Amino acid sequence: MHPIIESIKGKLIVSVQAYPGEPLRTPEIMASMSRACELGGAAAIRCQGLSDISAIKGRVEIPVIGLWKDGHEGVYITPTLRHARACVAAGADIVAIDATDRPRPDGKTLEDTVRPLQDEGVLLMADCMTIEDIRHAAELGFDLVSTTLSHNKPAIDTTLDEGPDLPLLRQATAEFPDLPIICEGHVHTPAEARAAIDAGAWAVVVGTAITHPTSLTSWFKAAIDA
Repeated sequence: MHPIIESIKGKLIVSVQAYPGEPLRTPEIMASMSRACELGGAAAIRCQGLSDISAIKGRVEIPVIGLWKDGHEGVYITPTLRHARACVAAGADIVAIDATDRPRPDGKTLEDTVRPLQDEGVLLMADCMTIEDIRHAAELGFDLVSTTLSHNKPAIDTTLDEGPDLPLLRQATAEFPDLPIICEGHVHTPAEARAAIDAGAWAVVVGTAITHPTSLTSWFKAAIDA
């Protein structure tokens, strides 16, 4: 197993992203926030956009998981080979790719996208929605798989809305005990992060609850206003 994959086992990955139009939406701010997370104990940073990848890679010593969001619907997380190669060129140590079975914007299959990258030695993280996605990602030889998109299922179980998809995580780790499976999505408290590790997660990604002050503020305001 690659040393970078080993280095994040049992650890916290912080997703450092801001949405277009938000006050924090600059590469320098994202890089500073990433460094702050590193000082707090993050084992890796997950970030999006070529400018952010480059800026963050220049500020932290921990691995950077890079992706490129292009669009807002369907497959938009590093949707094509071109996007993935650009992430590598920007400095990503691992590239995260939408690994669902939905149509890709360039008409290629997921296998068409990942095989050239694997031949080039790129470490790949599969952002999955269902257990079928995870099975396919395992078959294709992804280095990591993640539950990133599980809350995007069309007929979602509403019991998952307030926390991470631990049922999917448990099913995946039971089927693939030797595959690094990352828990990502709706991890909002330290207790939920710990529960994910206890459920078998290789590592846990936390984003909004650490790096999105607008959401954090709204949570406190809602509690006070209730």
